Amino acid sequence: MTPNILFEDPYILVCLKPAGIPVQSRMLSKPDMVSILKNHLSAESSKKQAPYLAVIHRLDQPVEGILVFGKTPIAAKELNRQLQTEGFGKHYRALLHGTPAILEASLTDYIVKDGRTNTSRICLPDTPGAKLAQLHYRTIQSNQTFSTVEIKLVTGRHHQIRVQMAHLGCPIVGDRKYGTYSISSDCTSSFPSQKLQLFAYCLEFVHPYTNKPLRFEIDRLDTKLL
Repeated sequence: MTPNILFEDPYILVCLKPAGIPVQSRMLSKPDMVSILKNHLSAESSKKQAPYLAVIHRLDQPVEGILVFGKTPIAAKELNRQLQTEGFGKHYRALLHGTPAILEASLTDYIVKDGRTNTSRICLPDTPGAKLAQLHYRTIQSNQTFSTVEIKLVTGRHHQIRVQMAHLGCPIVGDRKYGTYSISSDCTSSFPSQKLQLFAYCLEFVHPYTNKPLRFEIDRLDTKLL
């Protein structure tokens, strides 16, 4: 598989992860972004040793979107520092079943992960393992059945956007874990009903060496069909 690389220099690599490909997998028979990108780096290098590539942040396997990787330990350390302190600008678009009652709002919840089922749920703050989950959403289109929202992720919890939007009463179309909703045959949208309609379309951070603010964005016209 040829990776879709948006930017690469000696320190970082920014790429578009396809839906259905995990960022990193323990299954040797299953391709993941780390192995795909390492193969790319090996093919481009004359060095015999395996290339260095650090995972900085992740996307759920069914989610398509933009990722940045560190190509040196120093770059990875700085990117991780940003992620844990200032935070990255992580922006998503989602197609929801229904329209939020409040068209633009910030959501603050507590989420706990169940490792046995690989799911998360909204919980009380004093629940063991509970973590604060925050995001801001803005409705940009809606009709009687669906709405399109833009989401800025403040925290990065397990399945956070999927859990919080489902808890709001507007699950993401195609989400088999947190909603059973798909696009009906009489809808004019061209979304494939079996695919999770969540896309990480924009990523912002500061270059770990040059300190230059970077913004990578892919304009997905198919998220504006409502």
